[in-house]
Amino acid sequence: MIYSMTGYGKAVTQFQNRKICAEIRSLNGKSMDLSTRMAAQYREKEMEIRTLISGRLERGKVDFSLWVEQGDCAVAIPSINISAMQNYIEQMKAASEQTGIAMPDNLMEILIRMPEVVSNKEVYELTEEEWMVARATIEKAIDELIAFRKQEGEALAKKFNEKIQNISALLASVEPYEKERVEKIRCRITEALENRLQTEYDNNRLEQELIYYIEKLDINEEKQRLTNHLDYFISTMEGEYGQGKKLGFIAQEMGREINTLGSKSNHAEMQNIVVKMKDELEQIKEQVLNVM
Repeated sequence: MIYSMTGYGKAVTQFQNRKICAEIRSLNGKSMDLSTRMAAQYREKEMEIRTLISGRLERGKVDFSLWVEQGDCAVAIPSINISAMQNYIEQMKAASEQTGIAMPDNLMEILIRMPEVVSNKEVYELTEEEWMVARATIEKAIDELIAFRKQEGEALAKKFNEKIQNISALLASVEPYEKERVEKIRCRITEALENRLQTEYDNNRLEQELIYYIEKLDINEEKQRLTNHLDYFISTMEGEYGQGKKLGFIAQEMGREINTLGSKSNHAEMQNIVVKMKDELEQIKEQVLNVM
């Protein structure tokens, strides 16, 4: 079974007079690329949170947020940094003396707006009880994201099966043109010898040359290898979890065989079929990037 790397999950848990909220979303990526935003009281647990998310999600560009919504009884109040305010006053006094510019009348209003003078500080520390609730909330959000990934993976699998069947049907449609192609090659060569060059030739030698030429254009091996790759893609997709990279490699091999079919076809209808196969394969390659 395949899983998509695209997913979303959110969980909210009531704890005392506040809500702990965790939100996580992911997109496709070659490796784990995790960015986090969280409330100040949870920053001490950042490494533990990162390890938890990376261990369960493995790959993808992941964006995680953890915050607290306050209840009726607020637990955070504005705090004035007195030392920062005094430092600003001293600097302003020194600047006033050096430049001759008078101190402003609305000094307090100006100071309140200065960086780091006023901040919201939580008046509680993170307890082990709250952390266990927060961790369970994070786990629940991850569970929701994984369920989302599974659902998206099922949709991808359905699309892949459809595209593989289309390529297989197109490959089967090549056969009638193969036989027609051999006869056309024979006619073209004999016509050139008889009408254009107007020379006598040895039929036995001609047959030998035709066999050599046709063998060079033989596509049976390419057809067999492509069929094997199509079957392998399906079996890999139905196998173990986390086969996205492997599916990408198989798709590349399928592309090589289809390209060889095109270069050997030497027939307009066969080349049209090859173009259609390339179109189906390109859609597989685009979507396989989203597979875990």
